[in-house]
Formats: sequence, structure tokens, C-alpha cells
Amino acid sequence: MKITFKDSAKGVPGEVLFVSIGSKNGSTSSPQVSDEIVKENGVKTLYLKCDEEGKINLRKLFLLVRKMVVMAKSTKTKKLAFNFNDFKFSSIKLSNLELGEIIGSQLDFANYEFNEYKTPPKEGFSLIQEIFILGVNKEIQKAILKGSIIAEEVNKTRSLSNMPGGDMTPQILSKKAKEAVKNLPVKVTVLGEKEMEKENMRAILSVGRGSDEESKFIIMEYEGGKKTDKPIVLVGKGVTFDTGGINLKPSSSLSGMNMDMSGGSAVIHAIVLIAKMKLKKNVIGLIPAVENMASGKSYHPGDVIRSMSGQTIEILNTDAEGRVILADALTYAGKYNPKVVINIATLTGAAMVALGERASVLFSNDDKLAKDLEEKGEKTGDYVWRLPMWEEYENEIKGTFGDFTNIHNKDSRSGGAIYGAIFLYQFIKDQSKDGRIPKWAHLDIAPRMTSMTGENLAIGALGTPVRLLYKFIEEYE
Repeated sequence: MKITFKDSAKGVPGEVLFVSIGSKNGSTSSPQVSDEIVKENGVKTLYLKCDEEGKINLRKLFLLVRKMVVMAKSTKTKKLAFNFNDFKFSSIKLSNLELGEIIGSQLDFANYEFNEYKTPPKEGFSLIQEIFILGVNKEIQKAILKGSIIAEEVNKTRSLSNMPGGDMTPQILSKKAKEAVKNLPVKVTVLGEKEMEKENMRAILSVGRGSDEESKFIIMEYEGGKKTDKPIVLVGKGVTFDTGGINLKPSSSLSGMNMDMSGGSAVIHAIVLIAKMKLKKNVIGLIPAVENMASGKSYHPGDVIRSMSGQTIEILNTDAEGRVILADALTYAGKYNPKVVINIATLTGAAMVALGERASVLFSNDDKLAKDLEEKGEKTGDYVWRLPMWEEYENEIKGTFGDFTNIHNKDSRSGGAIYGAIFLYQFIKDQSKDGRIPKWAHLDIAPRMTSMTGENLAIGALGTPVRLLYKFIEEYE
């Protein structure tokens, strides 16, 4: 989608759909009764309904920008125009540059559709081709274009996650990671099964054993800061398809399991975005990529696996595989002596039970880090909500025959998101040097894996939490 800047409506082509926010008299102080498109003197105008001035908040602003795009698309409009100042609301404390970045990101976010497997209609897909934005200076223009670049990587994340399982294997994911960083200062290294065996990464190898596809471990390294700066490490779950293994999922739960690598795709494009923006930070991306398949070679319930850390994992359920592969990845992260480790995973259905579909679950061993991520989530629209991670929960993952069980050791169906996080934390605690444990956060993005009704977004993957990760790293001190 092309973004064009104009000083006024005079330079805008005649076939453009103009947008007016609020009532027809141009005032945003009173809400419009309904959304409608009116043609007057040959000019089409979309009057966009909004709340009264004092009731508009940042969350509603996101929805309002996206609604404008979605409504225009529904009329087969290809070109759209609006005045930047119409999206200024006194109840939202944003600078012009912050507002510009938000608008730029939400336009592309709403315009996206996953059409790669559809035959194009004769008239083409209903996508906005060009948007004219009026009344912005050069600095605001830069902010809008920055937002557009952010959305571009979010949308690439969505496309990667949306790909069918038959067309997305660990090998293909590795290839996509290399292609994504072409012409960027990012080094990509891919470990195969032989290399992982040498690293004693048997947790990853055990989960991938049931598949005919070779497991991979993708390493992405971006050095934008000083060589002496400790890096931020992002760890993304890369299960390219999850059948549940021997603990096979019911048919109703298999739909969407091609997106179980959404954490991995988010890490790939967060790194790409960071490199494109030339952030002066050192950032590492680690993605264990496997298929969790049921076969004669699959790992079994009751197996005891010695992980890369040396700690053993007692497998009580082969469908709790994400945390098993992340255990080795978190141990590998320790090689970089990181200042912060954040892992991102569609880890548990229990996270959706806890929060519904409106926020990812956040866990952290550091209050300041957790607060920072919460604030960045509100700022970007990648909302998170923190749950407890008290040490008392560790009693429920103590193994009988191994050090830790990969689910609650009493087969409880309660607190599943917490037990997944507590399990992962054992492999962070193991990295302590002189009693100091790295700052760590875990984002269970299962609730935000796909869009929900009313968000003014295409069906399918959401690209969570690329916006959050970028904003956190951009502003992290």
C-alpha cells in the first residue's frame, strides 16, 4: 500500500474516498449516529462514527483507524484520503510523532489479507492501493512511514504463521529466516540434528523424533550496539505443526496447529525490523524448530530426557512439547551472557482460559521488566497481562523419576499457563552466575495467535508480539 502526503485536498485525485471523523458538521465533540458513505458534488465521503471526545482512548483509536480501512475495502475503494488532525483527540496524550507512528502501523495492519492460496478475482482483491494523508509536516511523515515499516514486518509475520503445515517445515522455516534478512546485517546460523546432538540438545531432538522432517535450531545475531554490550535474547517456539504426538490432539484441536510456530515467526521478523531500523542494540534470536508428530519414532509419555542444561525432564504428556524444546533454547541463550531473555510461545490453551482472546499472558522474574512490557503492550496494541509465578508452584512440577515434569505432576487441569512458565523458569535459574539470574520474561501468546471478531482485522494470524518486542528494545535502557 502506497502512502502519499498532500498539503490539502486540492491535489487529491477525484476517485478517492474521503474520510470525515465524527458528525457531518466536522465536529468530533458529538458522535455520528451511524457509519455511512455520502456522495455530494461528485465527492464521496465516508462519515466514520466515533465516541464523544472525552470517551476516546488509545484502544479505541486503534480500532477507529482500522475501521476506516475495513469500511473502505468493503466498498471496493482503492484510494482513500483523510486529514491527520481528525485523529487527534484531547483525551489521548500522544505527541504528533507517536500518533503518526500509530496511524502508519494501523493502516497497513488493517489492509492485510492472506491471499497467497486464493485465485485472484478479475477485479483483483479488495485492498487499498493508496492512501492520501493531509496536513502533516516532514517529521510526522517520517513517523507515519516508520509505522508502515513496522506493520510490514508484522504482516510478514502473519503470512509466515498462516502458511499451511504441509508447506511449512523446520527446514522451510530456516530458509525463510535466511531470506528475511537478505541485505541486512544479521547473521543466520542453522544447526541440524548432528550439530544439536553435539550440543546435547536432546530435549529438542526428542520432540522432533517422531517426524520425517529434520529438526533445526535457528540462530539470528544482530550486532547494532557495542561489542561489550550484553545482548537481549529473544527465544521463539517454532513447532511448525503440532499433532500432540502420542497424546494425540482431538480433531477439533488440530485446526490452526500450523500456527504453533507463531513465536518463532515473531522473533524472525522482530529481528528483521530491528535491523531495518538500525537500532543500536545487540539482539539475538533463537528458534527451536520441530514438527511434533505421532509415529513409531515418537517420544513417549514416561520418557525421561536429559536436556542441554543437564537437568532431566519427565514427560507426562507429549502435547506439552513447546516448553520441552524451549528448555534447550533457554539454556543455549546463556551462552550469550544476556542482560534480558524473552521467550515467546503459543504455549498453553490454559492462557486462553485465563484471559480469553484479548491479551497475552506475561510472566517475569523482574518487576521492572514486567512493568515495562505491560506499558509497551498498551502503547502498541500487543496487550499483555501478568500472572503470578511464586516459587510454591515449583512443587507441582517436581518429577518422580526426573527433575521436572512437563505438566502438573498430579495431572491437574488448573493453572496450566503458570505451570508452563514455572517449568521454563527452571532453565533460566540454572544459568545463575554468582547467584545472579538473568532478567527473564515469558509471553504466552496463545490467546493472541489469531484475530477475533470486532478487531477490524483479517481472519488468521495476528503477528503478536512483534510491535511490543520492537518498541521494548527500541526504548530499553
